[in-house]
Amino acid sequence: MAGKRALVVDDEKLIVKGIRFSLEQDDMQVDCAYDGEEALEFARNNQYDIILLDVMLPKLTGFEVCQQIREFSSVPIIMLTARGDDMDKILGLEYGADDYITKPFNILEVKARIKAIMRRIEPKRVTGETPKVIESGEMRLDCEGRRAYISGHEIGLTAKEFEVLELLMLNPNKVYSRESLLQIVWGADYPGDVRTVDVHIRRLREKVEQSPSEPRYVHTKWGVGYYFCNSLTKE
Repeated sequence: MAGKRALVVDDEKLIVKGIRFSLEQDDMQVDCAYDGEEALEFARNNQYDIILLDVMLPKLTGFEVCQQIREFSSVPIIMLTARGDDMDKILGLEYGADDYITKPFNILEVKARIKAIMRRIEPKRVTGETPKVIESGEMRLDCEGRRAYISGHEIGLTAKEFEVLELLMLNPNKVYSRESLLQIVWGADYPGDVRTVDVHIRRLREKVEQSPSEPRYVHTKWGVGYYFCNSLTKE
């Protein structure tokens, strides 16, 4: 993680101090914010590799901050929540978070989650089996630049949304169960459940489909899972 830059947002200064110290031990650059408005200002004026964002913040909640960041950035966001409430976790994903950690947490877990996200978003080595660009109909996926386009216009995807779409596009018409997607994209040690996949598929459709209820690209095989329909082939 050396050379990577993180933004840590929490109104509990001791927590921020502890996370900052630990990340700096791995040679990361760390900025700190203590309320929602300050966090947004940092996010707008700087480029980060990861944001750790508490849910309960003064001025703006973590959910509001996450939602507003998603309007201009796809930086990976890990939500920190003091409650184990499933609704908090689902809301975080709905607003565009990539992961969540429940307090109290072990700093080693935090660092492991950060490293896992970093590994997944690092540009992949291109082999003869993995194309640099995937195209289907009006959709174009730049696998090296990790950018997605519809009719030439870039659409902002989070790290996880991009990974789900990339996997499905690389394997058109192959149906992946929710469990398989969770294991492949989030990893076998991810503590969440399959609702995480459903939330990301719904958000993905809202971004890439003209009519999310009648998808052209990302389809559901009822009772089985999800698949990408290559627009150049018939179902």
